[in-house]
Amino acid sequence: MEPAHASAAPLASDLPRIQAERFCANNYHPLPVVIARGEGAFVWDTNGRRYTDMLSAYSALNQGHRHPRIMAALVEQAGRLTLTSRAFHNDRLGPFLQRLCELAGYERALPMNTGAEAVETAIKAVRKWGYRKRGIPEGAAEIIVFEGNFHGRTTTITGFSSEPLYRDGFGPFTPGFRLVPYGDIDALRRAVSPHTVAVLVEPIQGEAGVVVPPDGYLSAIRALCREMGILLVADEIQTGLGRTGRMFACDWEDVRPDVLILGKALGGGVVPVSAILADQEVMDVFTPGTHGSTFGGNPLAAAVGLAALDVVVEERLPQRAHELGTWFMEELKRIDSPAVECVRGRGLLIGVVIRREFGPARRYCEMLMANGILAKETHDQVIRFAPPLVIEREHLEALLPTIREVLHAPAMRAE
Repeated sequence: MEPAHASAAPLASDLPRIQAERFCANNYHPLPVVIARGEGAFVWDTNGRRYTDMLSAYSALNQGHRHPRIMAALVEQAGRLTLTSRAFHNDRLGPFLQRLCELAGYERALPMNTGAEAVETAIKAVRKWGYRKRGIPEGAAEIIVFEGNFHGRTTTITGFSSEPLYRDGFGPFTPGFRLVPYGDIDALRRAVSPHTVAVLVEPIQGEAGVVVPPDGYLSAIRALCREMGILLVADEIQTGLGRTGRMFACDWEDVRPDVLILGKALGGGVVPVSAILADQEVMDVFTPGTHGSTFGGNPLAAAVGLAALDVVVEERLPQRAHELGTWFMEELKRIDSPAVECVRGRGLLIGVVIRREFGPARRYCEMLMANGILAKETHDQVIRFAPPLVIEREHLEALLPTIREVLHAPAMRAE
């Protein structure tokens, strides 16, 4: 006889999860929680239980869930105009791009939608720059990338990943990339060839487990690129717009990339917005018809993006991330659990590395979820803590006893 609960109808609150698991491709492994509402640093599930969001949609929610100013911009713009395509001008794109360029300190910006699209746009820009400005033979351009990188999920991008899971079964891949160890400036120098056009780097590798490079590494890359006459491209899709305690993570070493890639928080957690920024010397490789996007630069996204930037600046979110992150990371280190190998990060992008003998990080994330904290594992052994930058210190203080209890839980030790 089957257990009595086997034939029981599922709870209505759990039905959306069952539907997603039945009808969606199995390309994610989410925690078993169904979120129905969000506000600020908090979300509520379909049963009305509140959780603290410690993931922020991988930095897309730096400004928090449903920030009032961003939502007001969304609603106002949605009531007037949502899409024209770039076949015509719209009254929101110009102000947004001016604000973005002035904030970041570049002459031009090219708007897209997703982070992966922005990375692909940057790849096209630096390749064409190499052919037009450096005289590299057509089809021979090379871009140097790093082990542990995560720049998106397109076939071109996964083709230069060092993670076998991201590549398995998706080839053949686009040539033209050289992979070198992250943090090793000598290896980077050896990889530069006469056909190298650019170095593409994450200032901190988020998906690799919040891997922070050695001090001075970014400035050494900057100097090497100048010496070799090649472009430095910084992917700040996850680290940009305040997450690490500076407006951009490159600012920690006063590094100005030749091409800056932004996304995630640029859309304020509301719509997908991304962009690459560069000076005219790089951007003028694009002429009408050489690149585009139906939704890129749409007026709804531009209005939201402008509000998202204003919130980051006017609410001092980089400064908040620096102050709260410095304090919170020290508190996490003080927990001193035998299960924790180290705590690393910058600002409010923090990774707690779990020793392998204590099992995978997901088990800890599941325990945190059961106690009202939503965090997500990355690369098996790392718990990522990256709350919205609007979170209050008092709330983080209230979470610490629960985090301490979970990290010390004896039942978590692997067999």
